[in-house]
Amino acid sequence: MNYQFKPRWWVVLLTAIFILIFTRLGFWQLSRANEKELRHERIEQYTREAVVALPSTPIKLEDFQYRQVEVKGRFIEDHAIYLDNKIYQGVAGYEILAPLKIANSSLHVLVNRGWIASSNDRTQLPVIFYPQEEVKVTGIVTSPTIRTMQLSEEKAAGKLWINLDFDLYQKTTGLALQPILLLQQDNQIDDGLIRQWIRPDSGASKNIGYAVQWFLLAVTTCIIFLVLNVKRNSSKK
Repeated sequence: MNYQFKPRWWVVLLTAIFILIFTRLGFWQLSRANEKELRHERIEQYTREAVVALPSTPIKLEDFQYRQVEVKGRFIEDHAIYLDNKIYQGVAGYEILAPLKIANSSLHVLVNRGWIASSNDRTQLPVIFYPQEEVKVTGIVTSPTIRTMQLSEEKAAGKLWINLDFDLYQKTTGLALQPILLLQQDNQIDDGLIRQWIRPDSGASKNIGYAVQWFLLAVTTCIIFLVLNVKRNSSKK
C-alpha cells in the first residue's frame, strides 16, 4: 500500500494563485503595520519637542501634522460651529470649532476648542464664552477631516454640524483658512470646555492580526490541496 500524488494542472495553478494572493495580502498588512508604527513614533517624538509658532503664511498639512504649535489671534464667534454626537465619559455633547484670525495675517486657523455636554433640550445649543481680546492658543495640528456616524445626507443645519466638511465650511464662511485643524490644549481661557484629547495607539496590532489571518489562509489552502490530491493506492494481491 502506497500513495500517489497526481493533481490536475489547473488545480495546481489555481492553488498557487490563491496562495500567492493570500501571501501578498499578508505582507501588505505587515507593511501597513510598519507604516503605522513609524507614524506613532513620529507623534511621540513631536510631543517631546518644543512648541513652534504657526506661520502667518500658508502652510502644508504634512509639514505640521501632529506637531505642537502656538498661534496668536482673535476668535470669530459668528463662524463657530457645534459638532454633534460627541461622547465624553458616556455623556453626549458637542465639540466646539471656531476660527481664529491669525494676528498680522489675513489667514485663519480652525480651532477645536473642546467638548461640552448637550442640554436636555436639543433645540437649545449651549452658550460658549469667547474672549474678545487677542489670545494665544496652543494645540496639536491634525487633519481637518472629522467623521462621525451620519444617518442622513445632511451635513449642517445652521451652527449644528454632523461632520466637518472642510471645503464646505470654507465656502460657507468665506474665510481663508490654513489647511489644518488645531486641537486646543491650553486651559488659559476659562470657558468650561473639556480638552482631554485621547492619544490613539498606533493601530498596528490590528494590521498584524489581519496579516496572520492571510498567512493562515495561505497555509490552509496548501493543506487542503495536499489532502485532496494525495491518494492512497492499494495494490491487489
